[in-house]
Amino acid sequence: MSEGARLPGDVVALLDGNDLDARVGLTIELVTTGIDGWPGVALLSAGEVLALGDSAIRLALWPDSRTTANLFRSGRGLLAFVHGGAAYTVRVETSRAADLPGPLAAFDGRVAGVRRDEVGYARLTSGITFDLPDAPAVVERWRGTIEALRAG
Repeated sequence: MSEGARLPGDVVALLDGNDLDARVGLTIELVTTGIDGWPGVALLSAGEVLALGDSAIRLALWPDSRTTANLFRSGRGLLAFVHGGAAYTVRVETSRAADLPGPLAAFDGRVAGVRRDEVGYARLTSGITFDLPDAPAVVERWRGTIEALRAG
């Protein structure tokens, strides 16, 4: 079901950069199109995606990655994740922003479309998830990245 070009409030809250300790394990797929025309998938954490309200998203990526090259070239990506019993896909139009400390490549994104997929007879309970062997150190790094994303 199409949600239009705005993130629902619960998704904004999920990706608002707050309470990162509770977001450990949340995995957001970022799908881009390679120079060869094939899709590629990068796995992002809550420490690399920031919702700046219901129509803007900021991303932090490794600067030399294929995903960064793909986004820079095409200006388009698709975020996919599971939340609230449903699968979400969020189309974003992106532009390269100033690099972040780390160093990380930053992208500003405008939400171009949101789709929530669910069925009445089944509830999604998770998507791709992960554990962190040294969660405090990683979450602290995420906090720094989120603050840099907020600063723009």
